[in-house]
Amino acid sequence: MKINWFPGHMTKALKEIKKNLANVDVVVYVLDARAPISSINPSLNRLAENKPVLYVFNKMDMADEERVKELAKPYKTQNSDYVLLDSTKSNSSKIIRQKINMLASAKIEKFKAKGIKTVIRAIVVGVPNSGKSTLTNNLCGKAKAVTGNKPGVTKSVQWLNIGDNIELCDTPGTLYPNLENQEVAKKLLFIGSIKDEIIVEITELADEFLNMVGKKYNDKLTDRFGDDLTLESIAIKRAYKLSKDEYDLERAASAVLDDFRKGRIGRITLD
Repeated sequence: MKINWFPGHMTKALKEIKKNLANVDVVVYVLDARAPISSINPSLNRLAENKPVLYVFNKMDMADEERVKELAKPYKTQNSDYVLLDSTKSNSSKIIRQKINMLASAKIEKFKAKGIKTVIRAIVVGVPNSGKSTLTNNLCGKAKAVTGNKPGVTKSVQWLNIGDNIELCDTPGTLYPNLENQEVAKKLLFIGSIKDEIIVEITELADEFLNMVGKKYNDKLTDRFGDDLTLESIAIKRAYKLSKDEYDLERAASAVLDDFRKGRIGRITLD
């Protein structure tokens, strides 16, 4: 199973991000807390060099909080900070605004000394389906960015005024042009950052998921699916039948991945 997905709009998006980064004060880097390290795009890292960065560990309602707290520690530096949140909650916008202003404090103080209240410009970046547009809408207080529970919904860059003298640039989700690390690619598939349609065998993907997650969260899997973590056993338990003597393994595979993506298995972090 070779996983790679880099549609044409991502090439355009990376160029647009690069162009806009020259004029921003803070980069808001949205990471999926279910796979935060795998959510870091080296292409975006290179583009964001020398800019203050706020790392947003998003979707915390579905992630292993203790594990994420450990993974997040290195991201608090002199030129970066992080927050752990669920961007679907209305109170998530306040802490983001505070952190953006803190990271841009040098510019704010410089203009304040001249008696000017300056505008802070921030750009939101991240892999597809990490919750960037949901976060943007929360910051705006209403739906201005298109959202969806699948990768590739946002297709173009848009600038939005979110108040408090902050302008925000919402961008499409972008991946690496070449996903050489297939373990990372699998995790991005599991969390929905890559479209399932590129996979020939969803049963193979579900088997990989059960094997990977079973090493750290076996109790959560057995609570959800039973002690026998094979697709055949899951299909039998859920009565997913194709005929009298044949069970639907593809339906069982889809159910396993859907249960993970909707948080039904429990709070899991793959990294």
